Amino acid sequence: MIARMARVTRRAVLQAGGLAAGTYALANLLAPGLSRGEPSAATATSPTYLTGSFTSAARGGIETNWVIARPPGQTQTLRPVIALHGRDGDAKAVMDLGVVDGLARVVKAGLPPFAVVSVDGGNTYWHRRASGADSGAMVLTELLPMLATKGLDTSRVAFMGWSMGGYGALLLGARLGPARTAGICAVSPALWTSYLQTDDGAFDSSDDWATNTVFGLQQLASIPIRVDCGTSDRFYTATRQFVAQLPRPVSGSFSQGGHDVSYWCPQLPDELTWLAS
Repeated sequence: MIARMARVTRRAVLQAGGLAAGTYALANLLAPGLSRGEPSAATATSPTYLTGSFTSAARGGIETNWVIARPPGQTQTLRPVIALHGRDGDAKAVMDLGVVDGLARVVKAGLPPFAVVSVDGGNTYWHRRASGADSGAMVLTELLPMLATKGLDTSRVAFMGWSMGGYGALLLGARLGPARTAGICAVSPALWTSYLQTDDGAFDSSDDWATNTVFGLQQLASIPIRVDCGTSDRFYTATRQFVAQLPRPVSGSFSQGGHDVSYWCPQLPDELTWLAS
C-alpha cells in the first residue's frame, strides 16, 4: 500500500521485557542511551537510521525530535509511514516497539520497502489546542516538508499510531486527504463517542471534541484503514462503534488483549506487512 503510492512510553516497553521476545527479539531493539542526533549502538553502523530535531513553530517554538528508520541497506528514495506515539510517549518510544526489526522482516519477506518516521508530539492528541500548540499542523506542514529533504518521497504517505497516536493517525490521515494518504493503521485508538467520556486533557472543550472527532469524517471513506484493538481495551467499545460507522469494511482485528505493549508488540509485524502490501 505505502509502496504503491493510550500511552506508549519507553519505560512501559522496557517493563514489557520478554513479552514479545518470542515474536521478534524486542530486547535487542531497546536502545538505552539513545539521544537526539545519536543512534544507538545497535544502529550506529547503519546509514538507514537517522535522528535529529527541529524547532517547531506550530508547537510554539519547542525543539521537536524525530527518527527515520529504513530497512537495512535500503538507501534509495522511499515513501514513509508517519508513526504517532501515545500519551506520555515520544519518537524514540515508537521505535522501541520493534520498528527496526519489523522493517527488516518486511524486506526479507520480499515485500516493497518503506521508511517509518516518528516525531515528538507531546500530550496534545495531535490537534490544535487552546494554548495555540498544534502537533497535527507540525506533522503536516513542518515534518512532511522536512522529510522531502531527507530522501523520502512524501507525495503519498501512510499513518499509523497507538492509543492517542491511533486517534491522531485517523485524524491527520483524513486531513491530508485521500489523494496523499495511502493508508491508515490505528492501533488501540483513543476514541470516545462523546466529550463527557473523554480523558482529562484530551480535548479543551465540547466544541474542541466536536471539531476534532474522527467519527463521521467523509475523507476516511476513500482511504484504506486497518484497526487493531484488544477486547479488554477500555477503548474497545468506542472503537467497534467507529469501525461500524465507516462506509466500507476495514482490515485488522479485535482480539484478546489490553491497552499495553504486550498487545501492541505482537501485532506490529502483521501491521507493517499490511502497510507494505
